[in-house]
Amino acid sequence: MPHFRTYDDAELHYRVLGPDDSALPPLVCLAGGPGRDAAYLGDLGGLSAHRQLILPDSRGTGASPAAADPSRYAFPQLAEDLEALRAHLGLERFALLAHDAGAAVAQAYAVGYPQRLTRLVLVCPGSRLQGELPDDAQEIFESRRHEEWWPQASAALQQLAEAADLSEVRELLFAAAPLAYGRWDEPQRAHAATEGAQLGPVPRAGFWQGVDEQLRAALLAGLHEVTCPVLVVTGDRDAVTGMRAGEWVAASFPDARVHPLHGVGHYPWVDEPSLFGPVVEEFLHAV
Repeated sequence: MPHFRTYDDAELHYRVLGPDDSALPPLVCLAGGPGRDAAYLGDLGGLSAHRQLILPDSRGTGASPAAADPSRYAFPQLAEDLEALRAHLGLERFALLAHDAGAAVAQAYAVGYPQRLTRLVLVCPGSRLQGELPDDAQEIFESRRHEEWWPQASAALQQLAEAADLSEVRELLFAAAPLAYGRWDEPQRAHAATEGAQLGPVPRAGFWQGVDEQLRAALLAGLHEVTCPVLVVTGDRDAVTGMRAGEWVAASFPDARVHPLHGVGHYPWVDEPSLFGPVVEEFLHAV
């Protein structure tokens, strides 16, 4: 597995999917969670068919070792790891895709290194960085109470708030997982079954550590100076982050648009790869 050395000499790992001889520029892809192995991104619904995808495992996830200093798990520090990866790959400028909490890393990177980004794709982002916590995810969840999985998922959500045992947490995550998908068929079940083992509790806990109100406000202000085109993809069945969060995130950039997908949850490439892939590729190809 390829690796690179970052600013504090830590050796972090990444995967490369797709053709070596593609004429298209690579797409760097950040996982969310926070603290989840990038393996859950898969090939992003076939995006690797025509271009290379670069998928780094952030500190303490996948093949990358735990951080010696817990402060290195905070998302502004993860943005510095991304810059080290860019330099390692020899990319003067590049397109970046980030899912879920990875969007916070991507936004911090955009503020720190705006000249390095050609395009930015944010998939189902939350809006904590924007200081907004919309409640439409709960509305989406409630609207699906007629589905057979709903009572068990609802009970699991309540129990998760108090669960401490890791094995119990993993069981509850799977019970609650249907709320994250547009439907609960075999591909969704198989994808959800990987979540428990892929989450790193320590990287997850450290993601927002040290990010005080002053730093949050500074990052938010910096987004208004990011000039690269931005695409925010949302799903109308996303009961994890909802859709309004994506609208808040898009409003933080001078050149951003939101593309909602119908019948799609928090993992659009799992629910509707035939919808998700073309939307992303069209944006990346746009002049």
